[in-house]
Amino acid sequence: MKLTRKLVLAKAKASDLDSVRKLNCWGCSLSDISIFSQIPNIDVLTLSVNSISSLSPLAGCHSLCELYLRRNSIQSLSELCHLRSLSRLRVLWLAENPCCGPEASRYRLTVLRCLPRLQKLDNQVVTEEEVSLALAHGEDITTPPTTVQDQLSTNGMADVDTENDPLNYNMEETNKIREQLGMKLLARDKFESLSSPVTKEAKLPFKKTHTLEAVLLLMKDLDEEELQIVHTVALNRLQTYTVGTETLKDAMKTEKTTDMQH
Repeated sequence: MKLTRKLVLAKAKASDLDSVRKLNCWGCSLSDISIFSQIPNIDVLTLSVNSISSLSPLAGCHSLCELYLRRNSIQSLSELCHLRSLSRLRVLWLAENPCCGPEASRYRLTVLRCLPRLQKLDNQVVTEEEVSLALAHGEDITTPPTTVQDQLSTNGMADVDTENDPLNYNMEETNKIREQLGMKLLARDKFESLSSPVTKEAKLPFKKTHTLEAVLLLMKDLDEEELQIVHTVALNRLQTYTVGTETLKDAMKTEKTTDMQH
């Protein structure tokens, strides 16, 4: 089962993915957690009793302090390489995964060599002596080979020409408008409705209408006061066009009168 944005927001009682700090997905039959590439501010994460095999989507969760992964399907300790850059991680529960193996002491030293900042592993306090021993005798693990799931973990689909992706383009334009109006910028998950892959042939129409689409997306998220601001800006903009049109009409009328006089 894939962990979706809707499920994350419901469980975390949050309005957007950027505001999710704690999440408990114990026993949800999860196998795909690629959504975490879009949840960078998570602090405490419970994923115990699932079917998770890859930890690569967690590599960008740099605020993560506590991670609970007991009873999953992690086959190799090499998956811990994805957690090395998480400098705030202090608590890890990894027990009852296939990667733990039959030798508890060897397993513990290997984990602590890879993640020496841990203060608690599998609900047991980590001592300074353990860390020293792990750094000296623990097994050094290497980064696992990239899998198809890892390649899709960035946004749930293959990374196809994202520079011209209409989703990125609309998000950029919408946030430009919000910034000009003094409003809070929106996160990428607000634009998931447009995140389906788009062929190169289909990109041109999106570019032509990106401003209109950005404004329409923006309108759905505004309250009464913000709508009034947009209304005022729109009226001023329309007035500019009206003045320009009237000026052009007057110029054409004057030119026509001059031609008739000659």
